[in-house]
Amino acid sequence: MSNTTKVARFLEFGKKIICVGRNYSEHAAELGNPVPKKPILFLKPTTAYVTAGDTVKIPKGCSSLHHEVELGVVIGEKACDVAEPDAMKHVGGYVLALDMTARDFQDEAKKKGQPWTMAKGFDTSCPVGEFIEKSKIPDPSNVQLWLKVNSDKRQDGNTKDMIFNVPYLISYVSQYFTLEPGDLLLTGTPSGVGPVVEGDVMEAGIGDISTIKFSVERR
Repeated sequence: MSNTTKVARFLEFGKKIICVGRNYSEHAAELGNPVPKKPILFLKPTTAYVTAGDTVKIPKGCSSLHHEVELGVVIGEKACDVAEPDAMKHVGGYVLALDMTARDFQDEAKKKGQPWTMAKGFDTSCPVGEFIEKSKIPDPSNVQLWLKVNSDKRQDGNTKDMIFNVPYLISYVSQYFTLEPGDLLLTGTPSGVGPVVEGDVMEAGIGDISTIKFSVERR
């Protein structure tokens, strides 16, 4: 099987999901967080993936589940200690993703100085769309991200407003984690995040390039 095929089947071959927090200043502000001076990283297990036809499940004990639409970068070639000018050579493609967040779990963890694992890594916390060929997004620093809940637009932003752009993030992450083909890098969410409840339907898109739709139910 070719490397290209493996990348397109990242759900099967990817070993990890690395996420960037607070990568849009307006999003940091809406949650009352300072704008970071360097990327904030956290991980999701690959069991967090959920695809079209399945549902997002509110984890047990969660009373505040939030949506966060993001551009996902699918790694195409192994990246370790990569220089920023060479970073895009390691991109295999892209995917539209949601970073579902149990906000009440996260707030409690932050108060206690504990990890965000439960808040960010529960089953179905990473809904994704179809694999997007690299050629369809020639400039990942200028694409629209939007999200609606029950047809009501909640998020409408552009990756040009990211604090740390895609090449910088790949280079930075590769200094600490070796990125392998099929791994997914989530690049952060624009402002407008908010709660969803059982029965809601989320629809999101990268411009008109790719869209996803997921309903919400309680686990």
